[in-house]
This record gives sequence, C-alpha cells and structure tokens, in this order.
Amino acid sequence: MTHPLPHRVELSYSLTKEPRSSELVHHPLFQLLDAVERRGSISAAARSLGLSYRHVWGELKRWEEDFGRLLIVWEKGQKARLTGFGAKLLWAERQAQSRLAPQIAALRADLETAFGLAFDDAAHVLSGTASHDEALALFRGFAQTRGLYLELRFGGSQVALGAMAEGRSEIAGFHFPSSGQLTEGIRSEILRALRESASGLLATALPFATRQVGLVVEHGNPLRLRGLEDVVGGQYRFVNRSPGAATRLVLDASMAELGIRREQLRGYGYEEPSHEAVAEAVRSGRADVGLALESVASSRGLGFVPLYLEDYWVAVHSDGLNAPGLTLLQDLLASDAWRATMDALVGYRAASAAAPMRLADLLASA
Repeated sequence: MTHPLPHRVELSYSLTKEPRSSELVHHPLFQLLDAVERRGSISAAARSLGLSYRHVWGELKRWEEDFGRLLIVWEKGQKARLTGFGAKLLWAERQAQSRLAPQIAALRADLETAFGLAFDDAAHVLSGTASHDEALALFRGFAQTRGLYLELRFGGSQVALGAMAEGRSEIAGFHFPSSGQLTEGIRSEILRALRESASGLLATALPFATRQVGLVVEHGNPLRLRGLEDVVGGQYRFVNRSPGAATRLVLDASMAELGIRREQLRGYGYEEPSHEAVAEAVRSGRADVGLALESVASSRGLGFVPLYLEDYWVAVHSDGLNAPGLTLLQDLLASDAWRATMDALVGYRAASAAAPMRLADLLASA
C-alpha cells in the first residue's frame, strides 16, 4: 500500500577533499535523531556531532514545527528519547539507506568517475557490473587513490556475467562456494547457472577474495539456529535474496538437495536486493533469519552462524589483459597493501596466490 508523503525528497551532493565517513546519503535531521537516540540527551548529541546545543535544539524545534509532530520527549531526571513518530521516522530512513546502498554506491561512483576524469589526465577507467560486496566497494576507493577508477553497477553474479557477455561491461564481479564447503551437487548447480550466464564470453578471472557466508540472526542467536534445516517448517521468518544472486542460487540448490519445498520456508518470497538489506531486515525485526555475509552481521551487531566460504572473482576480457587499466587492476589486486587491507576485514581473507584463470576453466571446475 502506498502512503501519501507530505514532504518531497531532494538529493544533492558536495565535492570535498576529505575522505568520506560512510557510504550513506546523509541528512542533518536523521543525524540529529540518531545522535539523540544513541546519547540520550540533546547536549551529548550536540557534542558528538561537533555542534552547539542551541543549534541542535533549534533544528529539532524547526522540524517539529514543520512536521506538526513532536520528535523528542524527556521528563525531569530522565534521558531524552525519540517519540513514536521520531523513532518511526528514523527507522524508515535506515530501511531506505540499507535497501538503496548498492544504488547509492553506484551513483557516487558515477559522479566520482566523471570528476576524476576531469581532473586527472592520466586516470584509467574501467566500467563493470558486480555482485555487491563490501570489500569491492573498499577496493574501489583504494584503487582510485592509485589512478584507477572503477565505474561499477551492482547486480547478482548472473546479472554481472550476463552484462559482460552482452558487451555492456568491461569487468564482472561474481562468486560461488569454495571447493569442499558444500556438497559437490550444490556447487555444480551454482557453476552451471553461472556458465549459462557467461555463455560465449572469452574472459580471464582474477582472484579477489574469500568470504564467509552464513545465517544472520539476532544478537546471541536466541533461536539457537545451526543450519538451514532448523529454519524450515514455517516457524521462523526468513528473508531471501533476489533471483540472479548467487546466494539465492545456493539457497535454492540447498533446499532441493534437502528436500525442502518453498512453501516450507516462511518468507521465501520476501526478497531483498543485497546482503546489507538482508541484515537490516533481521536487525529491524522484519525477519528472524537470512543468508548473508559475516561482515554485514558484524557491522550491525547481529549474530552469525557460519555455513560456508565462497570465492569472489573479477572477470576481465582476455583480449584486453595488457591494456593499461587492466594491468593496473591486476597489480593492485596482487599488492601487499591491498592484501593486508583485505585480511583486516571481518569475514574476509585475501584470495590465495592462485594465478588468473580462463573463466571457462574456472566455471567448469566442479
């Protein structure tokens, strides 16, 4: 059901030399509400944001007048807290941010690429489609400081390989379960689906990372879930990934092997477009469990049940391997500085020192 919005959303951006503090689109009001919720007082919220008490108080009152509703309440001797409306408003903003994170990251990359080209005569630019990954987003910033701009759009692994096969991308980011992590039947099914998406594509695959995938649950795992078998039966609310995502392929193949029907998994039809959105659905209470990366569970203070490791690869056109941009990409991926950065991320480790492979050989490795 669509609800009328009494206010309109307008987006703007700024150019700054300072490194960004996050991948989010910031709005001053929600920064104020978040600070009050976390700190429990307007004065403490103001200090945490580097603002004056008078400014924060005035802004909150201005927005309350604009909305015609209270945002903050407190009683003598009690901590300041958000009203029901204020809490719901902050919740709605967090939902939108988590769902739109891949699109926001892609939009920011488009803008940075355009301005990077304007200011850097020696810049190299590579465009591509990739399964969304926090480490890949981090690598994009790492590469940019070294003269390589990655213009990435995000979609599932099948979408990424399909875009490259159709000539719409120079590179593609994709992933599948590591050898020995799941049954060979499940792994073979994933590779078969990826081969279909990459049909006719002459490409070389560069190893990027190994990452941990599992069940994202509430902090402390109060439901004591240990595997997918514990989730079925309609008792727990599941949050799924969109069709075309390799994580969705793993789920479907695992269910088929375990003899689990879709109707047995409550929430099978509830889909989110990214690992981040899956974790946010659990954090906000809209779902009890979902299949996602350890990194997104850790960043949101959620529980995590490890299930399997998967390898993330970057495909590039074989006939362009010696092009300056692709040569720089390979050098950066193999650099000690990047490998150290990767190993410091929760739920990740740098890819093994394996040499690049023909994409066809890699996807036939089952």
